[in-house]
Amino acid sequence: MKKRILLTLLGLLLVASILAGIKGLQIFTMVGKGKSFTPPPETVTTTKARPETWEIALRAVGSLEAAQGVTVSAELPGKVTRLAFIPGTWIEAGSLLLQQDTSSEEAQLQAAEAEAALAKVNFERLRMLVETNAVSKAAYDDGEAKHKQAMAQADTIRATIAKKTIRAPFSGRLGIRLVNLGQILKEGEPIVSLQAMDPIFINFMLPQQDLARIRPGLPVRITSDALPGRTVTGKITAINPQADSATRNVRVQATAANKEEHLHPGMFATVAVVLPGKNQVLAIPATAVLPAPYGDSVFVVEEQKDEKTGKSGLAVRQQFVRLGERRGDFVAVASGLEHGATVVSTGVFKLRNGQSVLVDNGLNPKFSLDPEPGNS
Repeated sequence: MKKRILLTLLGLLLVASILAGIKGLQIFTMVGKGKSFTPPPETVTTTKARPETWEIALRAVGSLEAAQGVTVSAELPGKVTRLAFIPGTWIEAGSLLLQQDTSSEEAQLQAAEAEAALAKVNFERLRMLVETNAVSKAAYDDGEAKHKQAMAQADTIRATIAKKTIRAPFSGRLGIRLVNLGQILKEGEPIVSLQAMDPIFINFMLPQQDLARIRPGLPVRITSDALPGRTVTGKITAINPQADSATRNVRVQATAANKEEHLHPGMFATVAVVLPGKNQVLAIPATAVLPAPYGDSVFVVEEQKDEKTGKSGLAVRQQFVRLGERRGDFVAVASGLEHGATVVSTGVFKLRNGQSVLVDNGLNPKFSLDPEPGNS
């Protein structure tokens, strides 16, 4: 019995040894194949680092403001008896906008004009009498004062009527009507917005270090999502002499033509102040840069010889670079890259130093200094 059990255990150990040997052989075979395995080349797109001439421009986000803009309001309380404007239309300076009830003032004016006429007659009579010494100089002076008081009283009533006859202070585009016929207006109550939009102002801020580089008359380019694909040109017309003490920025104002009135006050716009001179830069697509906390890098495509097979092929070499200004889809390389170097333009995040690659520029996207996204 014991002999049979011993033989069984020996048989099991033999089977286990055979299985372990087979499995070990398989593992060693897989390790050997892994060491000799060469990954297939990665397909990439490439571009050449080329010198370009970039204009020097200072960019900022600005706010549009009307050359003249005001919310027309009631100067005196009163009832609206006439609305003489159509909302949203262009109106000339001096055109009637609104008439308030002036019936009581007109009645008071008639009485005041009658008193002024009587005072004038009496004053003329006293002037003739004082020449013949028929009345005293004091009576003449009193008559002159009463005449002037009567005229001033009439002028005061006329001024009240004029204030209740509200007219456009300047030519411009009217907004939405804020009052109704028969409404009792309070002093200062808004009636309608009036904006002169041609030309239009663009206010923006620039850092104080740029103040020495700008001056009135420099050209500016204005773009806005209200005018997709279009650029409006203008020029700097004013620079605030005082910088903001909180941000150390200086407020700058540019003026641009707006005959079609596509730009409205209150909109935001992107402003580029074009400075004299040009910059010579070495430009590559921004997608060619692999950012990292320890430094930015690009992958340069070079021809390398395989030490095992002796065959030549394309491989990438990671090159650290120092970047400069970004513009559109491109970025300037300040140092670390030579003119004419071929760099990987897309998909750099999946590459490693020394990896073999295949170039297929049929998939290369179109890069632009002034990209226009199709869906913004």
